[in-house]
Amino acid sequence: MPARPLAADIAARRISPVEVTQAVLRRVEQLEPALNAFAWVDGEGALAAARQAETAVMRGDALGPLHGLTVTIKDLMAAKDLPLGRGSHAFDGVVATEDAAVVARLRQAGAIIIGKTTTSEFGWSAVSRSPPRGITHNPWQHGMNAGASSAGAGVAAAAGFGALHQGSDGAGSVRLPAHFCGVVGLKPTFGRVPYAPPGNNDYMSHIGPLTRTVDDTALMFSVMAGAHPWDHTTLDGVVDCTPPALAGGVRGLRIAFSPDLGVAHVDPEVAGLVAAAARAFEELGASVETVTPPWGALGPDLIRYFWPAHMSAYAPYLPEFADRMDPGLVAAIRASEGGRVDEYVAMRARKHAYAMAVAKWFEEWDLLLTPSAGVAAFPAELLMPESAPQHEWDWMTSWADFSYPFNMAQNPAISVPCGFTSAGLPVGLQIVGQRLDDAGVLRAAYAFEAARPWADRRPPIG
Repeated sequence: MPARPLAADIAARRISPVEVTQAVLRRVEQLEPALNAFAWVDGEGALAAARQAETAVMRGDALGPLHGLTVTIKDLMAAKDLPLGRGSHAFDGVVATEDAAVVARLRQAGAIIIGKTTTSEFGWSAVSRSPPRGITHNPWQHGMNAGASSAGAGVAAAAGFGALHQGSDGAGSVRLPAHFCGVVGLKPTFGRVPYAPPGNNDYMSHIGPLTRTVDDTALMFSVMAGAHPWDHTTLDGVVDCTPPALAGGVRGLRIAFSPDLGVAHVDPEVAGLVAAAARAFEELGASVETVTPPWGALGPDLIRYFWPAHMSAYAPYLPEFADRMDPGLVAAIRASEGGRVDEYVAMRARKHAYAMAVAKWFEEWDLLLTPSAGVAAFPAELLMPESAPQHEWDWMTSWADFSYPFNMAQNPAISVPCGFTSAGLPVGLQIVGQRLDDAGVLRAAYAFEAARPWADRRPPIG
């Protein structure tokens, strides 16, 4: 059941928060640990919170917009008194002592946390496995990649473990699980949602929701968004996420469609599904033109430099944990050895110029459409599919060229389901907007969802 009508039923006393939580926990018990979407499930804590939520309803208390709804938290985010494993043996036994800013907002809105979802080690890769937790399985096909680092959240959304799931995205890790799992994933404009403390990767990490529908994504985003004193990068201003605002449509918009950004390797079946999705926007009254953005070819060199440079933050763990860490992460950390400060500053200037080039290009376009990734799900034990260019750590320019540009440029971007391969695996369409135009991205996704419905498709699990 979608989040907004479920919240209305709870407020009207037609459904109890306890019943909702029990139903979700039964679903989790039915399908875990086979899917392995959870690092930890807090059934006892969730039911205690649900009973408190039920009491508040019966007393007639003022209720938040998520009152009585369950939510999951990615295991890179702190949730007080729950483990904070971060997908690494280096954090075995760590328990959070306070809520992250976004977690506190979800609780204040009435949400009930049922557990922590799996992530790749420190969120370094877009493959759904970690040393402590093993493989998180794609619900559409066991053993296939579910698109970490927010893989557990994407799987939870697809599998019916409640409506609302928190993810984070440093180079695609909200949008890629959405693509691989057949759900919706929004990476907002940088600063819309507090990330406190800000990620130590030069303002590339964003927090966003993973859900089954665009309306659920908009509702969860509206709760998480807004300036926060803990995060000096957060933005003031409210994005209208109400259903009337979402229903504005795309008629008259000028939309660019780039099949490959000029650099990406794209599987022909994925390319065909995304091209068909782009045509839907013409049917909806927009003007769609196929383009190759001039800045597309500039991205790979930047991400190849910055990804290992920022992974060097985990170098202190190598002496004790290297033999228990993800080998790809270890390789990325070691690729950063010998880096110089002057080199980093020069590359950062290039990155800033790149972001400005993207911003200026968008002055001519309302939206950009691309594939969310160049491939559908592949075996999760691999860092990249056998059909893609191989590298010991660089998965981004192998098959994920469509996501990291908008972490560097900070544009809002959403992945929405747009079809299935002949093997029955989901494919996502990415919709990118001008910086700060989160509302326009949500409207476009909502219009596409109405034109090409997908929420009736469920993965072949229990």
